[in-house]
Amino acid sequence: MDRRHWVAGTAAAGAGLLAGCAATPPAVGTSKTIFPVAQATIPIAGSGELFPVRRIYCIGRNYAAHAREMGSDPTREPPFFFQKPSDAVQYVVPGTTADHPYPPLTKNYHYEIELVAALHKGGKNVTPEQALDLVYGYAVGLDMTRRDLQRAMGDEKKPWEIGKSFDRSAPIGPIHPAARIGHLKAGAITLKVNGQLKQNANLDQMIWNVAEQISKLSQAFELMPGDIVFSGTPENVGPVVPGDVMEGAIAGLPTLNVRVV
Repeated sequence: MDRRHWVAGTAAAGAGLLAGCAATPPAVGTSKTIFPVAQATIPIAGSGELFPVRRIYCIGRNYAAHAREMGSDPTREPPFFFQKPSDAVQYVVPGTTADHPYPPLTKNYHYEIELVAALHKGGKNVTPEQALDLVYGYAVGLDMTRRDLQRAMGDEKKPWEIGKSFDRSAPIGPIHPAARIGHLKAGAITLKVNGQLKQNANLDQMIWNVAEQISKLSQAFELMPGDIVFSGTPENVGPVVPGDVMEGAIAGLPTLNVRVV
């Protein structure tokens, strides 16, 4: 129990203490939260099990052509990361088209198709050679972005979470265990909008591969089971509006279909 909770819990007993009465702390194991909070989860393909999401990490500008279209020089830039809240997850059932609400405050709402790695082990200062041992499986995800808000905050030298870390900003399909599909190091990654191909690349074009990303992350954070890592998007990100249907695909995984409403 942290100090704030201890102070709050003992304030009511203050008069008794002043009167010489001993305060009785709650018995170990009897404390409970004042209301329930839902745990974000992602179904695991081929089972009735759920993957509990602890944190969502995302890498920025991890394909060279995308880095250039965002105004960066990928030959000089070390990897950098940002986070989304775990409840930004919007699960999309394979074979269906999920309704995805157009978020408030933006007039320039962008798609970013990404491979997502889900961790079932943690660690600090993990080497690239050890990193894939932490990966439970993979999924197709969208890092949806309020681009106008992100750019405005960046121009003002302010944090740009408002552009990335909002409700349902992480549509995602089921997690497929690496024990069944292997580790996805190469293969097509594409996104279509209303049937028109927009993003088209190969996973082996990442500047920093999944193992290297996990290694770099583990130098800054202690990674834990339940963490998921969005591994970056290829070039040709762009806007969608209500009525548009996005179709994201990665070789070896089911298609992710989302309709903006």
